[in-house]
Amino acid sequence: MKSKAKSASLIGILVLLAGALLVFNQQQAVYDWIKLRGYTPPSAIVNLADATTMNNQARHMFYVNRPQLQNKEEFNSSCSDNEQSIVLGCYIQNKGIYLYNVNDQRLAGVEEVTAAHEMLHVAYDRLSKTERDHINQLINAEAMKITNQRILKTIESYKKRDQNAINTELHSIIGTEVLTISSELESYYKKYFNDRSKVVELSEKYENAFTNLEDLSNSYLATMKNLKAEIEKSNQGLSNEADDLAAEYKTIEAERNGADAQSFNNRVYVYNSKVNAYNVKVNGVTTKIDEYNRILAEYNKTISKEGDLYNAIDSRPKTINNN
Repeated sequence: MKSKAKSASLIGILVLLAGALLVFNQQQAVYDWIKLRGYTPPSAIVNLADATTMNNQARHMFYVNRPQLQNKEEFNSSCSDNEQSIVLGCYIQNKGIYLYNVNDQRLAGVEEVTAAHEMLHVAYDRLSKTERDHINQLINAEAMKITNQRILKTIESYKKRDQNAINTELHSIIGTEVLTISSELESYYKKYFNDRSKVVELSEKYENAFTNLEDLSNSYLATMKNLKAEIEKSNQGLSNEADDLAAEYKTIEAERNGADAQSFNNRVYVYNSKVNAYNVKVNGVTTKIDEYNRILAEYNKTISKEGDLYNAIDSRPKTINNN
């Protein structure tokens, strides 16, 4: 009887331990169930998931965090980490995903890419240690191949900000902004996206809004530099010609009364021809100056447009000037 009692007691303990282990392993599922209970994602949030081709697993992780599109004041309250750089989204574990609402149509796609970026942070958090170690090796190897200067600058800014967070950031950046990656890593991201290339396409689209303006402004700068060099060279030559013409005019005037009429008239004719040629050159320089000023105005407009784009994605609160 005692043996049977001990066996029953041992079985009971094992059942309790198994139950406890099961509950522990299912903590995430229970948490997700509670968070999703009664939750219907707003259409704007569903549209973000649709545009980035999130599959059911990705949508589950995205919706569990009840993502919100917020204006500047709300966003800074939700993502209050005193960042000095531009931040478009944040994922706060056990709290939620917050996305900055960018209204500039020239930057269409930035909200979608940010949504996918933050969802991938959730995915990274849910990897087992073994999975994470393996993925870290893949993404760090991929990072060594990146040549896009904007992405490289972004990675460097994350390294300076928090070296411990670089792997999760690489996981999100590569997943949403780098088109060509290793086949193994591409296969991994299929766990979250039906067509990851659509996300990268959106990333490239809004990046082009910046690069096109930057290329245009650089083109204007190069043209203005060449025009300025031509104008300065022409002005120096005209200055020397003006001095020579002034000296020649004095000589002609000094000889006006004593010179042979025919000879004098010939000299005046030659002088006037030189003056006319000089004036043609002056008009040419004036035309170049007008062109320079026109391009300068276009350059200033382009810089202003670039500033508008950066302001559109700048979620940071503005300082208040003292009176």
